[in-house]
Amino acid sequence: MNVLGVINLINEKPFLKELTEQRSLASVPFAGRYRLIDFTLSNFTHAGIKQVAVFTNGKFRSIMDHLGSGKEWDLDRHNGGLFLLPPVHPDQKSNGDIPAFYDYLEMFRRSPAEVIVLSPGYHVGKIDYQDAILHHENSQADITVLYKHYDGDSIRKPIYHKCRLREDGSLADIEMYSVPRSGDPICLETYILKKSLFIEMIELCYQNNEHDFLKYGIKANLDQLHVQGYSFQGHMPFIHSMESYYESNMAFLNPDVIRSYFYEQWNIFTKVKHEAPVKYSATSNVSNSFIANGCEIEGTVENSVLFRGVAVKKGAIVRNSIIMQKGAIEEGAYVENIIADKHAKISENKALVGEVEPKVIKKAEIV
Repeated sequence: MNVLGVINLINEKPFLKELTEQRSLASVPFAGRYRLIDFTLSNFTHAGIKQVAVFTNGKFRSIMDHLGSGKEWDLDRHNGGLFLLPPVHPDQKSNGDIPAFYDYLEMFRRSPAEVIVLSPGYHVGKIDYQDAILHHENSQADITVLYKHYDGDSIRKPIYHKCRLREDGSLADIEMYSVPRSGDPICLETYILKKSLFIEMIELCYQNNEHDFLKYGIKANLDQLHVQGYSFQGHMPFIHSMESYYESNMAFLNPDVIRSYFYEQWNIFTKVKHEAPVKYSATSNVSNSFIANGCEIEGTVENSVLFRGVAVKKGAIVRNSIIMQKGAIEEGAYVENIIADKHAKISENKALVGEVEPKVIKKAEIV
């Protein structure tokens, strides 16, 4: 079956404010070498989806630089491939995804795809879309909504959409912006449906001045359409705050988590950068850390995630921290429980310690 993968960045939520001032949520760095969008793209590649459209929001420079031609995901093709779709009206404030989909309806019409898989770009998980599409076909559903039972920390903000399921697995309702409890089926804002139905729904919603596909396209039509649920059982952290982002990165210090993502089933691909392996000096002392290529370690690193090209100078100590690309921890500096964005620099003999929540150092900031 010919499938079009659509990654929807339009409705991204401002979970990680300090890290998304200059980039979309999907392009936030994760786990040493990756961006959040890499997981969705790699899952599409595994499912044999050879045409992918990425609907960007206003902060699209970073995502376009990262994705390029899509060659790392085998999407640099003469037929199909990767399509990066910036806003047609960038000066207008986005009020939902339906107007953006409507602006590119001709692209959908021209696509040879019969089925659309629509997903956000920030889920960290290995979703088997081949199995999900097979489930969609076997259930003869009009729309299949992917969900996962909530297993994250308790939160107070009503930020997730909760599915209410019937005994046969179909959706009876979607509770928009609810506070999840442990075990609640949470909508992953990932849907499978026929392209013809998608185009019909977008045209109708746009004519009625409706802007949100989940609310007006799916939830409002639960009585008219057969909407089936598909439960994702694998590992997927619920990232909804800086603290949950920090904990999700730190989970990759667990060898079992690393093995499940990078050594089992299929690969997670990312943009290739031809850098030297990590350089450890005689004064370095490293334990239980995830350190990417291009780093130079002269000091101490414990229980931390270091992205590409990070320098930890002699006498510096990094503990329980996330240091992103090209960060520099100068001689004698001490950092603990911090998240440092790209090109951040911690000056000589400076001490920075996060307390209950990790302390965030902004991109290119010198402290």
